[in-house]
Amino acid sequence: MEPGAESSFKTPCKVNRRMSPGVSTPSQSVTIPASPFMQKFGYGTGVSVYLMKRSPKGMSHSPWAVKKVSKQCDQLDRDLYEQRLNEEAKVLKTLKHPNIVGYRAFTTSKDGSLCLAMEYGGSKSLNDLIEARNESRLGPFPADVILKVALNVARGLKYLHNEKNILHGDIKSSNVVVMGDFESVKLCDVGVCLPLDENMTMSDPTAHYIGTQSWNPKEALEDDGIITDKADLFALGLTLWEMMTLSIPHVNLPPEGDDEDSFDEQDFDEDAYYEALGTRPPLNIEELDHSYRKVIELFLVCTSEDPKERPSAADILEFLEDTQPLSNDV
Repeated sequence: MEPGAESSFKTPCKVNRRMSPGVSTPSQSVTIPASPFMQKFGYGTGVSVYLMKRSPKGMSHSPWAVKKVSKQCDQLDRDLYEQRLNEEAKVLKTLKHPNIVGYRAFTTSKDGSLCLAMEYGGSKSLNDLIEARNESRLGPFPADVILKVALNVARGLKYLHNEKNILHGDIKSSNVVVMGDFESVKLCDVGVCLPLDENMTMSDPTAHYIGTQSWNPKEALEDDGIITDKADLFALGLTLWEMMTLSIPHVNLPPEGDDEDSFDEQDFDEDAYYEALGTRPPLNIEELDHSYRKVIELFLVCTSEDPKERPSAADILEFLEDTQPLSNDV
């Protein structure tokens, strides 16, 4: 998860075997400083993300985002998160797409931490931008911005699903990286991805969908649920909902204007939350003008509880590229 993360809803700690069980060998040709010598700018469950500046005297190199396992973990959790980081490195190294954060190196830092170095471009997560917009009370993102995010995420998902036979498995705003004024939109955090077969169905019977609870589709919450590429599309629908509501799916926070300091855990309806998981969260359509029509259509079809009724990433691309005058350069 990078950069930034929800304070309450993070990828669960449980890890199961997903991709091949082989272990990547960290490169020893790259020198990564110890954590205190880098700027921390993101975090997730069990990991922290740092900015590594790479500009030796007389040279100019782009900085990297470096993901490390947090030192606060006990040894059992540390082993588990290092396994996940190793799996993410293996997968990320095989990916090359303009809408997926690029691999740079997998190595050990001077403080002994296992590190995954990735592309960084002065970026923020979509979740960071949602939180900032909410704090400034700016209301929903403009419809054209939401559609631009949908288009670029769908491009990344089509590549993962159709070319690499991989389910991302944890689509949400904190795993979407935005550079500049939405000049570029990329997916990150493939650490819990799953293999897909030629029918776009999870191909490893021993694997388990992890995801993040608030964004998980109904089939991922059922013991006998069949996981397909459509799980990513349900989560994409909820990510579009995040951009319209500036909220976390299924979490009913105090109405706008209420004293946030008066809200505590006792105000949270846990039973209602768990009952709502895997369903389409409510959307006050009357508060959105006509420019949001296509965004709403996309949200509704992606969040169908029946996976067969959801579009594929390729379907979304056809819908948006054929009907929206959006640039293909982002």
